[in-house]
Amino acid sequence: MRVLVVDDDKLVCASLKTILEVEEDIAVVGIGHNGQEAIELYHSLKPDVLLIDIRMEIMIGLEAAEAILKTNKNAKILFLTTFSDDEYIIKALKIGAKGYIIKQNFECIVPSLRAVYMGQSVFGDDIVSRIPSLIRSQSKADFSAFGITEKELDIISIVAEGLSNKEIANRLYLSEGTVRNSLSTILEKLKLRDRTQLAIFYYKNR
Repeated sequence: MRVLVVDDDKLVCASLKTILEVEEDIAVVGIGHNGQEAIELYHSLKPDVLLIDIRMEIMIGLEAAEAILKTNKNAKILFLTTFSDDEYIIKALKIGAKGYIIKQNFECIVPSLRAVYMGQSVFGDDIVSRIPSLIRSQSKADFSAFGITEKELDIISIVAEGLSNKEIANRLYLSEGTVRNSLSTILEKLKLRDRTQLAIFYYKNR
């Protein structure tokens, strides 16, 4: 099995390479440190499985995985992260990732890779137990009906938490300018005046 590892922590990458290559049937064919590298390395190396972190600079893992799956719907992608945020789990499910496991459960990494390689979907026990309720909560609203994209919805949900443009930019690894421009576009799409109205709109329609 040929595995591509992408994580912004170089020590984690080195540790994963050591752990994985102890296995006779696994070879780490490449290592990347952000989402953009993940896309480039995936297309050049054509690994059997992409093992990727979620939160990274330049481009997060979810965006990279989504871009890869748009060009190769059969790509086998396994998220390995320290974060079990509901929004990340839902997004991973929506884009078609094959698995989502937590770094702390390191003993699950090799079995999960083998399962994904064989075409199975793998989600940690703590995540599987939450999926039904997450899907039910997400089914209450369809923001795409308002012309809102997934990325714009991420921004709206954080605005609703009361965060500033700078805080939103830090949360989503975007520039403040990008957040500001996106907010202007969102307000124009929804015919709203300001952030307060946007937050009210979000809670009314979620």
